[in-house]
Amino acid sequence: MFSANIVHLHLLDRSIKASVPWYSNWKDTLMEMKESSLNTATTPWFESYRETFLQSMPASDHEFLNHYLACMLVASSSEAEPMEQFGKLSQEQHRIQHNNDYSYPKWFIPNTLKYYVLLHDVSAGDEQRAESIYEEMKQKYGTQGCYLLKINSRTSNQASDEQIPDPWSQYLQKNSIQNQESYEDGPCTISSNKNSDSNLLSLDGLDNEVKVDGLPNNFRAHPLQLDSSSDPSNNIDGPDHVKSASSLHETKKANPGIIHGACLTLTDHDRIRQFVQEFTFRGLLPHIEKTIRQLNDQLISRKGLSRSLFSATKKWFSGSKVPEKSINELKNTSGLLYPPEAPELQIRKMADLCFLVQHYDLAYSCYHTAKKDFLNDQAMLYAAGALEMAAVSAFLQQGAARPYPAHYMDTAIQTYRDICKNMILAERCVLLSAEILKSQSKYSEAAALLIRLTSEDSDLRSALLLEQAAHCFINMKSPMVRKYAFHMILAGHRFSKAGQKKHALRCYCQAMQVYKGKGWSLAEDHINFTIGRQSYTLRQLDNAVSAFRHILINESKQSAAQQGSFLREYLYVYKNVSQLSPDGPLPQLPLPYINSSATRVFFGHDRRPADGEKQAATHVSLDQEYDNESSQQWRELEEQVVALVNKGVIPPNFHPTQYCLNSFSDNSRFPLAVVEEPITVEVAFRNPLKVPLLLTNLSLLWKFQPKDCSGKNDEEVKELVASEPEMIGTEVISEFLINSEESKVARLKLFPHHIGELHILGVVYNLGTIQGSTTVDGIGALPGCHTGKQSLGMSVRGRQDLEIQGPRLNSTKEEKTSITYGPDRRLDPIIVEEMPLLEVFFIHFPTGLLCGEIRKAYVEFVNVSKCPLTGLKVVCKRPEFFTFGGNTTALTPLSPSASENCSAYKTVVTESTSVCTALTSSASSVDFGIGIGSQPEVIPVPLPDTVLLPGASVQLPLWLRGPDEEGVHEINFLFYYESVKKLPKIRHRILRHTAVICTSRSLNARATVCRSNSLEDEEGRGGNMLVFVDVENINTSEAGVKEFHIVQVSSSSKHWKLQKSVNLSENKDAKLGSREKGKFCFKAIRCKEKEVATQSSEDYTFADIIFGNEQIISSASPCADFFYRSLSSELKKAQPSAHTEKQSVEDAVRLIQKCSEVDLNVVILWKAYVVEDSKQLILEGQHHVILHTVGKEAYSSPQKQEPPEMEPLKFFRPENTAVSSRPSVEQLSSLIKTSLHYPESLNHPFHQKSLCLVPVTLLLSNCSKADVDVIVDLRHKTTSPESLEIHGSFTWLGQTQYKLQLKSEEIHSLQLKACFVHTGVYNLGTPRVFAKLSDQVTVFETSQQNSMPALIIINNV
Repeated sequence: MFSANIVHLHLLDRSIKASVPWYSNWKDTLMEMKESSLNTATTPWFESYRETFLQSMPASDHEFLNHYLACMLVASSSEAEPMEQFGKLSQEQHRIQHNNDYSYPKWFIPNTLKYYVLLHDVSAGDEQRAESIYEEMKQKYGTQGCYLLKINSRTSNQASDEQIPDPWSQYLQKNSIQNQESYEDGPCTISSNKNSDSNLLSLDGLDNEVKVDGLPNNFRAHPLQLDSSSDPSNNIDGPDHVKSASSLHETKKANPGIIHGACLTLTDHDRIRQFVQEFTFRGLLPHIEKTIRQLNDQLISRKGLSRSLFSATKKWFSGSKVPEKSINELKNTSGLLYPPEAPELQIRKMADLCFLVQHYDLAYSCYHTAKKDFLNDQAMLYAAGALEMAAVSAFLQQGAARPYPAHYMDTAIQTYRDICKNMILAERCVLLSAEILKSQSKYSEAAALLIRLTSEDSDLRSALLLEQAAHCFINMKSPMVRKYAFHMILAGHRFSKAGQKKHALRCYCQAMQVYKGKGWSLAEDHINFTIGRQSYTLRQLDNAVSAFRHILINESKQSAAQQGSFLREYLYVYKNVSQLSPDGPLPQLPLPYINSSATRVFFGHDRRPADGEKQAATHVSLDQEYDNESSQQWRELEEQVVALVNKGVIPPNFHPTQYCLNSFSDNSRFPLAVVEEPITVEVAFRNPLKVPLLLTNLSLLWKFQPKDCSGKNDEEVKELVASEPEMIGTEVISEFLINSEESKVARLKLFPHHIGELHILGVVYNLGTIQGSTTVDGIGALPGCHTGKQSLGMSVRGRQDLEIQGPRLNSTKEEKTSITYGPDRRLDPIIVEEMPLLEVFFIHFPTGLLCGEIRKAYVEFVNVSKCPLTGLKVVCKRPEFFTFGGNTTALTPLSPSASENCSAYKTVVTESTSVCTALTSSASSVDFGIGIGSQPEVIPVPLPDTVLLPGASVQLPLWLRGPDEEGVHEINFLFYYESVKKLPKIRHRILRHTAVICTSRSLNARATVCRSNSLEDEEGRGGNMLVFVDVENINTSEAGVKEFHIVQVSSSSKHWKLQKSVNLSENKDAKLGSREKGKFCFKAIRCKEKEVATQSSEDYTFADIIFGNEQIISSASPCADFFYRSLSSELKKAQPSAHTEKQSVEDAVRLIQKCSEVDLNVVILWKAYVVEDSKQLILEGQHHVILHTVGKEAYSSPQKQEPPEMEPLKFFRPENTAVSSRPSVEQLSSLIKTSLHYPESLNHPFHQKSLCLVPVTLLLSNCSKADVDVIVDLRHKTTSPESLEIHGSFTWLGQTQYKLQLKSEEIHSLQLKACFVHTGVYNLGTPRVFAKLSDQVTVFETSQQNSMPALIIINNV
């Protein structure tokens, strides 16, 4: 509690404005301190110090408060001659008082009151003899000057039977003050202020243990007694320290066993009380009254003072009221300036006598008068004393007749300190004034007074006064918490200098309550450092470690040298603590910081580095940053292959394989680790200090529960076993240096050799500093903590736990309304049985390719485990990028060197006669893994015997084709494999590889297909088409490409094939330089019915047109592989648009749509000549153009689509736009193909015959496989003037409209006649042809597309 009056928090506006940033932070601190028992207005040890100080002050000549007024002479009735003894005692007192050899004790007046007491022991003495002696005393000394005191009415044997309170207990508490060593030997004297002893507290006011901020203060001894540990020569652990503390404790335990007054009865108690009353009222008070009267008479006669002073004294003494107990006797030593009989001193004596009998009003008047006289005479010591007592008298007056003159005290203090140079009297004055100000709640003035007296001459006094000033600040109406804490720090510092270690520690701990958590890091560091030092000195080692720990773990703003000193002291103290219990558990170390949530766990071996042309698969490693999008792609690839293996269904217990666990991965399940495969834990350390930290013997701390082969737990559970390498091998990092303010990760490995449950608990290491660290100026080392080179490398062993908080749960209502976290089990792997382990190496794998370039590489599969593996597959989102070759491929040389500079294609030398004529072959897509229902992304790896034995390796060829788009491509490969032995927990394993390919531009191919006007072929049936192919060299010569050669154009289709090239150019060698464009035209025909009938639905006909003397067999690997894969990829892209159409399209409409569809695919094969390092290389490649629709352009590479323009907003509801089953006009206009046959020119003699008749044959070809009704209308005439000007006008003769029905793919001819009347050039393509399907009820005849202009020239002969 603060005091008897609870302090309420009333802050003025002014004080709030002055501390707005502080108030919210300090309010809690205020409340805590308000409830603390350590923050009262005073402290027991200060009260003990104050009382001891006042009582031990020697008597002085300038004041008389502690001069003796009377002397009590005591003799026992058992003496042979008691009266003789009284005479001797009286003579001795007279000799001591009036002989100049004795300076102590000092007497008030020469005529001292002597009071004679005869002490009679009732249990042992003769009562009649005592009475007779007392009668004799009364006759000699008078009834008012003597007394018979009878005591001990019972024997000591009877004392143990009845318990009577000890009458002297409340007066004997001060016996611990070294038996009042300041007093000299002398007669038994008494003064009137002894009665106040009962109000004093025990000097040893801290018997109970007081715990401040976790630090116990066991003040078993005198609170101001010097600690034996303050002597640096003493060993703290030495026997002297223990002996002194224990003996002192034993003494205190023994003292309460002494019982005083055991032979006294209650009657004896009453006698003693009556004796004291008789002495006071019959002896002492009359003597004082007489003395005051005498002094008053002397003053009147000498100074002419008014007799009112005496009358007031007489009136006051005439009352019968018993005066209250007087205050403590005051003593002083000072040289005299006045003779003893000086009138000024007589006034002072009279004032002191009035003060002793509590006549404060008269005392104030006398002090005030004496003060004036002393000041007039410049007797400053006397004046200061008068001022001091005048102020006290004014304060003690009943009813507060006048206010407390604080300026009197200030003047007295200044006079004592500066003029008289008497710090003892100044301190007494400060102590009195401070108590008076505190009683008036003037805590601010009291604090200023106490602080003013602090000086360098006495550390103990300064410490006590500073502490009292701090308590004044906290007890103010508006508590000044910061000033309280600051002055507690100053007090603690002075206590420490005075050797009071426990008090110093307590002060710093109390100040820490204020500064803790307020952001004053430098102040906190200083306080914690001092607490650590003091706690270490007091052998409170745990508290010392805790204090030093706080310095290190907070974000310190100290200099590097200071932090280095803090760290070394912490290590030294820590080492002492650990030596006390060397076999105890490893303690927690505060440094370096560990970011537990950033801990990553990797299962498996580290990736092998590249070895020459061999490049290991990238797989997963701790060097890779987590990417959510990439992680999702890998998950989809794994799900795809798992679904394929499990017949299209993902098992319900499937979880994606996670080799690296971090804060982003799903850690809710126990991860699975394979025995004999390392577990790497990456721990993120951070050094918050500006000095480097050296961690030695750094390793993981774990707990392991082994299981037998059946999966049952063993009886024995191994815990924290770093010395059990047969179970778990632990990697130890001998040295790990973390520089100042550096964040650094350490990768620690475990090697499991047995199945079971592993729990990674944390890390264990030795924390130390580096040799050569600097020391801090101004801060000494701890005792025994030498700053030589030997201790700079000091280190202590400890641990830090890895405690990872799981993700916050937020799925159910309960979880949303409360804060709950799920488990994070990344550090609790389950060790399972051995599994196969695959390593993949790529040989001659390129990093840069041209678009469409084909490159041959090799891939090597190695089984590095002790288990055989099977079911090896690779899955990739870009299957068109690579191939292992089809099933029909002849085995190529497996050695990379054997195939160097050889073509990646399968080639055949051809004769020159076959140039520009197609060479056909066929192949099935099933042979290349693109069959019906297959997933082209999942590719089985053709292992011999489908099993890879332990330690075996297989090397397979791998063809790569550069993607059609230029740029950097990341292509993910996921290798899937299984163990031959089916295991319940791990069914498969995966290996990842990311290939990065940079492609540059090569060729851009564009193709269109249109129907040929010629209707004849070898069998006289229609169906010819013209294929136009434009090839442009868009390479920018970045790769050093000089020119491209188009070596072959091939077609692949189920129904069509290229027949021949119809290029009119003489240049047979198709070369394309930079930015050159080549145009090719090919004739395509339908495959023969026999060929189509013998082929399965997945068979394709390949036709090769060669522009050189080597044929590349396009139906073999790798040409056909890449064609099929690009075709599959193109169809996959087109699938979403197909699904948007209505599924239930009528068959007739489907037939109409097929008329304009064509499934002809063109493959353009090329070679490029590259000059690299003055050596010419030949690159090969192929481009694919997939033609779907007649008359529509198709491209080899995807075209950049411009963003569509913004459509205007429509603010009305759109009509129901259901998908119509009616085919488009474009599709309907392609049902019938027309062709006109006529002579190109005709000579006619118009002068003989004015009409020229020309026979014309109109051929109609049904392009669909359904019956078609056709209407031919010859009445159409061109009405546009432009057409008339160009072509002229003519007339059809005969029937003007024909209605026909054409069967499926039927060709029908109509014989027509055209009539011309004069010469000119005419266009015969005027007949309009309408067609509809015969079985359609609804007639939607559509005009058919006209053929190309049919021009005829009519000449006159």
